Amino acid sequence: MLVMPFPTEKNATVPTDASGGRLDKWLAGAMPELSRSRLKALIEEGAVTIGGEPQRDPAHRVQGGQRVRVVVPVAAAALPEAQAMDLVVVYEDADIIVVDKPAGLVVHPAAGNPDHTLVNALLAHCGPSLAGIGGVKRPGIVHRIDKDTSGLLVVAKTDQAHAGLTAQFAAHDVERRYDAIVWGVPRPSHGTITGAIGRSQHNRKKMAIVMRGGKHAETSYETIEAFGATAAHVQCRLKTGRTHQIRVHMTSIRHPLIGDPVYGRSRTVLGASDAVRAFPRQALHAATLGFVHPVTKKKLSFESDLPEDICALIDALSVRL
Repeated sequence: MLVMPFPTEKNATVPTDASGGRLDKWLAGAMPELSRSRLKALIEEGAVTIGGEPQRDPAHRVQGGQRVRVVVPVAAAALPEAQAMDLVVVYEDADIIVVDKPAGLVVHPAAGNPDHTLVNALLAHCGPSLAGIGGVKRPGIVHRIDKDTSGLLVVAKTDQAHAGLTAQFAAHDVERRYDAIVWGVPRPSHGTITGAIGRSQHNRKKMAIVMRGGKHAETSYETIEAFGATAAHVQCRLKTGRTHQIRVHMTSIRHPLIGDPVYGRSRTVLGASDAVRAFPRQALHAATLGFVHPVTKKKLSFESDLPEDICALIDALSVRL
């Protein structure tokens, strides 16, 4: 199979009689060499522009005369490569491995991050037996945490372990506690946040609490320490596990995570130093992970200490008190 060395570009003009149709459906007819699912993915990745502006909504209604451009990226390898990297392994046996992921490491290959992910490192660490467990694209992965969130993550090394862990996550039977540093001090100091989470209608790159079409989400929080009125150290426990759940829920009660580039906001807060305002990632750490071993049926629980950057953030907040 010939692989083009550069992305290919496809252009088409919407005919008048196609006005009002869905973007992904119209493109599938205009460019039959690309499947509708492939086009939908390209749209969501920002590879489709209308009049020079990216359009990330597959359901966008096209209008006659609009010029649509599709950039198809270079074909990537079908399977992730094994790439040796340093891993902090908290626990490992023949069936599972628990790692403490550093901030900045993507969990699995995706658009914009084709390699040097946790999956690539795990393939090098575990060997070829991991390949294909639960799927060739994301071998062993049963849950994930965001690139800039640090902390604990369990990966399956066998099909039996993958099925067992997947079932526990689906049933919300996994214990997950996160440490977060948020702007302001929540009142009341503890509580439960509920609200269905889905793709934001205003920004397709963001998740939001939505009235229709979202998935039920529930987060319990408890304030551990307040830093004046500036910020607080909060522990969050997940009942469900939706994309960006803690970040969305804490923002919904007006306490976004410090450093969150998507849901947070640049704030001039009395008592907040430049170092605090410039914290370079969302201050979120997956600190506790508990589940039943999918093969031995033994209850396992793991803890991860706060990383150095969040400890330094807490110190910077404390010194202002």
